Amino acid sequence: MDNDFHYNFIEPDQTIADFVENLGTFQNLSGTAKEVVIIPDGRVDLFFMQSPSEPFCVTLLGLETYPEQREIPSKTTAFVVSFKPIAVEYILKTSIAGLLNKGEVLSNDFWGFQANDLQDFELCCKKATQKIRESIPEKTDERKHQLFKLIYESKGEMSVKDLSEKIGWSSRQINRYFTKQLGLSLKAYSTILRFRTSLEHIAQGKLFPELNYTDQNHFIKEVKKFSGVAPKELSKNKNDRFVLLSVLKGK
Repeated sequence: MDNDFHYNFIEPDQTIADFVENLGTFQNLSGTAKEVVIIPDGRVDLFFMQSPSEPFCVTLLGLETYPEQREIPSKTTAFVVSFKPIAVEYILKTSIAGLLNKGEVLSNDFWGFQANDLQDFELCCKKATQKIRESIPEKTDERKHQLFKLIYESKGEMSVKDLSEKIGWSSRQINRYFTKQLGLSLKAYSTILRFRTSLEHIAQGKLFPELNYTDQNHFIKEVKKFSGVAPKELSKNKNDRFVLLSVLKGK
């Protein structure tokens, strides 16, 4: 366990739960940079960060499709909003197709946040929740809400064909929407979501597939593809390198 790395993630207020998966904060209190591995999780993250070596900045990260090693500078404090993909259109009002496996630095005054706000997690949550509430449009496409609801409930295991039939929206239109808004197909997104669900099992020490994988080799291959390591090594999570797994273990 890394005693110099602190984090706290909470579920959002119900008024924004259709668009936000969680709100979180983390701090690297050590005198050195912390190495972490960012792994695909199907979420779109908005980061507010500052450290002695890096001025206050706001960054929007698109979806990841492969693991990437990054460093969190010494004495970094961050607040993060993890969005469900539907929020890209309705809350962020943009497309992140061009942000696959990368981020975009936003204006420093985005949502009216300031560097000092990062010292108060509760304040950050209140400000973000209020801004998101204000951004929710009066009318949204019910098909899209239903689509993401089914994707999440099925843990990424429902086929494009079945989803299409359930919501009355053609497979071609669904994939066009995903590609335009998120930069990848629905099938690719569902595969990431299935991997993330398997992380919950790995966090509990279950190193065999619980979901609809063809066999153990297929499971290991997919875990390696998205995390860079085999399930056993991922489960050990040495030095809390895989922050998402640490959060899941802490639940």
